[in-house]
Amino acid sequence: MAALRRITACFRLLRSSTRVLISSGKPAGKWTNILYTGISSLTVGGALCAIPFKQADNLSRDSLVRRAASLVTDSSSTFLSQTTLALIDAITEYSKTVHTLISLQRRYLEALGRLSQVEEDKIWQVIIAQRSEVEDRQDECKRFESTWFIAVKLCETAAEAARTSGAEHASITVSTNIQVALTQVEEAQKLSKDADKKLIEIKVMEVERMAQHAASLQNDSDEEEVPDAYLRED
Repeated sequence: MAALRRITACFRLLRSSTRVLISSGKPAGKWTNILYTGISSLTVGGALCAIPFKQADNLSRDSLVRRAASLVTDSSSTFLSQTTLALIDAITEYSKTVHTLISLQRRYLEALGRLSQVEEDKIWQVIIAQRSEVEDRQDECKRFESTWFIAVKLCETAAEAARTSGAEHASITVSTNIQVALTQVEEAQKLSKDADKKLIEIKVMEVERMAQHAASLQNDSDEEEVPDAYLRED
């Protein structure tokens, strides 16, 4: 909206200036050229006004296309850089949250059988809250990963456009940026995969320990019932 208001204001200023020049009846000279230059810039759009139309007479169409392609690769690289950093941070936080959950569950399993009911309930409340945190971090990773994939595809398209337009340097630069981003994300994903693997291991351990604990409680219960049976026989 702000950009639209600025463009509208510029049009009004140009229109007013044109009326003054026409009503004066004097040769416009260089002022007419300035107005035409400004109108051309606004016609293309606010975001492209930075292109020096005043120098268009000295530039070929190919040169202008190469410049535009370079601008696209620069903006695409910036988008990729920001989404890569966001995704890596999200993956790192997810890995930390998973490791915290693993630590909590391991401590619970080590103390299993020595906890009172109140203590066990409190620990489970903490574990459940941590599991919810893990799910939230995982959803955040998926959201940033989706945006990151779009950024990669955008950069690939920009690199191809730059290559076909003759902007070889811009094409090589954005292609290099893509490879760097892929490598960085791959390294971060190794951490999350390792954390997921350990989480699966602790879940398997939890099932085994809970089964052993239940069996131990059942054996204790059976041993307590044996004397009562002997007493009834007497």
